Amino acid sequence: MPEPSLHSLNSRPVRIEPDRQLVVLARTMQVSSTEAETSLKDGVMNYRRFGETCLGQALYRHQSVFQSEAASLSWSHVELSYFHQIVPIEVSRELVFNRLLPGLTLLRAEILLTTPSSFLLSHDWCGSEDHPERKASLEYIRVQPGHLHQYRNAMRDYCGPAASKLIESGRFGTFRAMETTATLFCAPDMTVDWNQIHLCEVNPKNFKGFGAEFAAALQVGAEGTASIDPFIGLGRIRTIPRWTFNDLVVAEDRAVKAKYETSS
Repeated sequence: MPEPSLHSLNSRPVRIEPDRQLVVLARTMQVSSTEAETSLKDGVMNYRRFGETCLGQALYRHQSVFQSEAASLSWSHVELSYFHQIVPIEVSRELVFNRLLPGLTLLRAEILLTTPSSFLLSHDWCGSEDHPERKASLEYIRVQPGHLHQYRNAMRDYCGPAASKLIESGRFGTFRAMETTATLFCAPDMTVDWNQIHLCEVNPKNFKGFGAEFAAALQVGAEGTASIDPFIGLGRIRTIPRWTFNDLVVAEDRAVKAKYETSS
């Protein structure tokens, strides 16, 4: 693991807690034409049309599958739209309920909130463009509803702190854990289901999964033994139906950090 830089040692990541009211509208889509992707990209670059509560958008294109437990309908693009406090109804109408672009099929639309202590942006975050070697890891997780409290505790106490260390060291770009609070639309043939999405920018060439990464980040002592395994017990309460690597098409999400960094 690379040594932390002087800057990172003096600069903890921006952490956006649920009470800071960051709301994310996520769209999972199948895009079948370059014209449709171009229109989506243009829309992201013009996110300010959604008003002052919109803090930016990002569009990702599927590149490869890292892990999948479901051999069903796949998708080509994921779009994340960030808002403070609320997604305006007119935005939901435009992105979810109105007639969509030709060449675009909406498979799922949902509202996400941040997971406690687990939505992290580095203080010097300027977007993914500065690190072309990284891919956007999008992990789709299904936590058993009766164990959501236990899962949040594990994220807050172990996974979030480990991710913070990895961001400080430059190993990760960001770590953005989000949980579904409402599903606005789901296509009838969409059998993959989840209630958590984790976004993280990593270099896939030497990435072996978050278990190994987090365990290394939490190592203590001269013998290099981990103080605790953050994934102990999680296998009983959650599954990962799909986990993909994605190319960044375009991101206009710097305003998210600017909005919340003074309160981290």
